[in-house]
Amino acid sequence: MQRTAELDSIDWRILEELQNDATLQNKALADKLDIAPSTCLQRVKRLRDLRVITGFHAVVDPRTAGLPLEAVVAVNVRPHTRPVVASFRAFVMAQPETRSIFHVSGQADFLVHIAVEDSTHLQAFLVDKIASRTEVRNLTSSVVLERVETRALTPPQDRRPTHRRRRPTVQP
Repeated sequence: MQRTAELDSIDWRILEELQNDATLQNKALADKLDIAPSTCLQRVKRLRDLRVITGFHAVVDPRTAGLPLEAVVAVNVRPHTRPVVASFRAFVMAQPETRSIFHVSGQADFLVHIAVEDSTHLQAFLVDKIASRTEVRNLTSSVVLERVETRALTPPQDRRPTHRRRRPTVQP
């Protein structure tokens, strides 16, 4: 089991700023947080070393990229064993249509978020790629009517910063 990192209010502010704009340069980030650039750099490095920050990436709009139809596919596999789960997950993640996959509890075993060109592409993905697999017992798909972007992860209510620290200003 992965251990939980101890995060203070500055760490959470760093995470919030970087989730909103991962292209922020260290000095600009430090200025927003009113901390020294060297402190900011050390804290970001620590957050990466602790695997709180696991990477930086560009957000691509699938519609603009020519993939305007998104769907969520609920899939059941049998037998539901670790080797079958691992194999199915690897197969689905290797498909260019896949945006994300969730291994879940409940009625479905997996929820797969995909983006495709049109309904013909959706049908081919469902029938030729997913339903044709021997471990797939059932699938249902739902077309995404609207996607609201994921919002930045914020601290639990009891860990929200109550004040901002200010660096002293140097008078000439």
